[in-house]
Amino acid sequence: MSYFLIILAALFVSTLTFFSGFGLGTLLMPVFALFFPLDVAVAATAIVHLANNLFKVFLVGKKAHLKTVLVFGLPAVLFSLLGAVLLNYLSDIQPIYQYNFGEKIYKIEIIKVVIAFLLIIFSFFELIPKFREMTFGRKFLALGGSLSGFFGGLSGQQGALRSAFLSKVGLEKEQFVGTSVVSSVLVDISRLLVYGLYFMNNDVELFHDQTIVLLIILGTVSAFLGSFVGMKLLKKVTFKSMQLLMGVLLIIVAVLLGFGII
Repeated sequence: MSYFLIILAALFVSTLTFFSGFGLGTLLMPVFALFFPLDVAVAATAIVHLANNLFKVFLVGKKAHLKTVLVFGLPAVLFSLLGAVLLNYLSDIQPIYQYNFGEKIYKIEIIKVVIAFLLIIFSFFELIPKFREMTFGRKFLALGGSLSGFFGGLSGQQGALRSAFLSKVGLEKEQFVGTSVVSSVLVDISRLLVYGLYFMNNDVELFHDQTIVLLIILGTVSAFLGSFVGMKLLKKVTFKSMQLLMGVLLIIVAVLLGFGII
C-alpha cells in the first residue's frame, strides 16, 4: 500500500506544483513523513527534489546568470549546510512530551514542532498576497541566498524565499528560471552530503532498507511524470482556489505533525 500511495502522491503533488504555486519539496515532504521518521522524510524528499531539478538544469541550466548564481548560490550552499546540521541535531533530541489519546501514545518532538512551524509560515507566505508578492533588490541577494539555503537545509522549504529574492534583480524570464534551478541544485547537493554523513554515522542500516530506496526511486519517476502532465495541462498557470486548498491542507498536516499525530 505504501508503494501505491507514494507513487500516487508524488504524481499528484508534482502536477499540483503547476497549479498551486507550492514547490515539489513543500508538498511531497509531508507525504514521506507519513511513512518515515521526519529527518528521513526530509532527506528522501531532497533526493527526489534534486533529481527533478537536475532534469530542469538539463533543459534550462545554460540560461542561468552566472554572477547571480555566485552571489546568491554560494551563501545558499554554506547556510544549507548549517540548516542540515541543525536538522540532524534536532532529530537526536528526545521527545519533550507524550500523551495518550484512546489507546495510542503520541510523542511531541522538537524536530516535528520546528518543521510544523515552518510549514505553517511558508504556507502563509504563499497564501497571503502581501507576503507572496514580496520582492527584494539585488543588494539583498547574498542575504536571500543565506536564508533560502538555511531553510532549504533545515526543512526543504526554499522556493518561496528564492523566488522573492531573485524575481526583481533584472533577470530575463529564462535567466530567472535557469538561475533559480541551478541555485536549488547547489543547495540540494550540499544538504544531501550532510544528510548522508549523518545517516552513515547514525543510521547506516537505512542504506540497506530496500523499501526506502525503492520508494525514493518510485517517487522520483512519478514526480517526473507529474511535472510533464502538469506542464501539458496548464503550463504553470496558478489557480487561486487550488492554492488556497493546498495551503489549508499543509497547515492541517503541520498541526498534526506538531502534536505528534503524524
